Amino acid sequence: MRGRAFADATAPPARPRAPRSMAAPERDGDLRRTFPALPPRAADEGFAGTWWGNAWVTALEEGALDAARLERGRGYAERGHVDAITVTPGLVLAYVQGSRARPYRVQVRLRTLGDADWDRFLDAAVERPGHIAALLDKELPHSLADLADRGVPLLPGPGDLTPQCSCPDSGHPCKHAAALCYQTARLLDADPFVLLLLRGRGERALLDDLSRRNAARAARAAQDRGPAPLPGVRAGEALTPRALPPLPAPLPAPPHPEQPPAYPAAPGGPDPFALDQLATDAAARAHALLTTGRDPVGGLTLWQDAVRLAAARPGSGLTAGTRALYASLASAAGRDTAELARAVAAWRQGGPEGLDVLEEPWDPPAGRFDRARPLLLAADLPAFRPWRNHLTHPRGHVQLRLGRAGLWYAYESEPGREDWWPRGTPDLDPVGALTGLGTRVDL
Repeated sequence: MRGRAFADATAPPARPRAPRSMAAPERDGDLRRTFPALPPRAADEGFAGTWWGNAWVTALEEGALDAARLERGRGYAERGHVDAITVTPGLVLAYVQGSRARPYRVQVRLRTLGDADWDRFLDAAVERPGHIAALLDKELPHSLADLADRGVPLLPGPGDLTPQCSCPDSGHPCKHAAALCYQTARLLDADPFVLLLLRGRGERALLDDLSRRNAARAARAAQDRGPAPLPGVRAGEALTPRALPPLPAPLPAPPHPEQPPAYPAAPGGPDPFALDQLATDAAARAHALLTTGRDPVGGLTLWQDAVRLAAARPGSGLTAGTRALYASLASAAGRDTAELARAVAAWRQGGPEGLDVLEEPWDPPAGRFDRARPLLLAADLPAFRPWRNHLTHPRGHVQLRLGRAGLWYAYESEPGREDWWPRGTPDLDPVGALTGLGTRVDL
């Protein structure tokens, strides 16, 4: 026993163990918020940048009894001696490291508002739509915080902050409590809901209550306004005979359609040439409708209009741009590009009638069709084989087709194949329609 006592007497005294941080974010909720320790800051930066943060600092400094303790507390805060801060209704709590190894437990109390005070505050908040928007932006409007006429002391005044510290200093406040108050001003700067929590209400509960009151206020306002008058005039007024003023004279039609704007090419965008073609076509149709009262292509089918648009594309060869246009138009009409290309040749040969000659065989009456074969024989041409409105060369490479308007249309094909393509210019004379298709020996 004496040996143990001697050993205990000679052992160095145990160092006091520093308490654990009071930060416990897992316990946070709408009525408890924990903020990690704020970093040190320069002495000339100041502890508040907002007017309500400065109001908190003013309440601290004007209620202090010893300016020296305030100065030392400010230094503690600037050097980051304040640990994590926990805020609950009416209470700010933290450990503050002083001159001793063990930090001190510090709390600052502020009176919470009663239900009647909160009702007055919330009623004031919903009076102006800008109040709710400001709170959501973490701003505290002067008009909302200064409700002295309604008896709602939202911001603390001198003497409203009640500090308490585990240190032996009896100052009001001690330097540790002053350090906590200065750091709390930084929290208020970042989020005025910290001040509202200190006064007794959490952010979520406040926003929910504001939303309900705002909806009720809007409903009451709508009810007070009553139903809005229906637009229009009374039936009696509408049916009363009255002389109408004459219509103004129509504006003169422009002499020609305007040119469309230039469409720049863009990767993955539509073909600018196709857009220009569609715009030019629409302008021409609109001008014709304005000047004549008729749409020249209004009666066309989808297929006929697709052929017309493709035939309006300048050039005779199938370029990359033309292939893309043909593929798009043919797909829209439920055809393939080969059919469209042949139809374009027929359209360019004779317009809508030329397309009808290509696609619709018919039985012509006696007369012009019967006189065509003697005329061909008189021109030293062989006897063409008749079928409906077609006359085909015996070698099967040239064909004449009679249109319903009496014109003859020439077609060519490879011998032995039924691959007929429109060629040449339509003519009332069957021999004239064959002009230019080849030499007399070829025919």
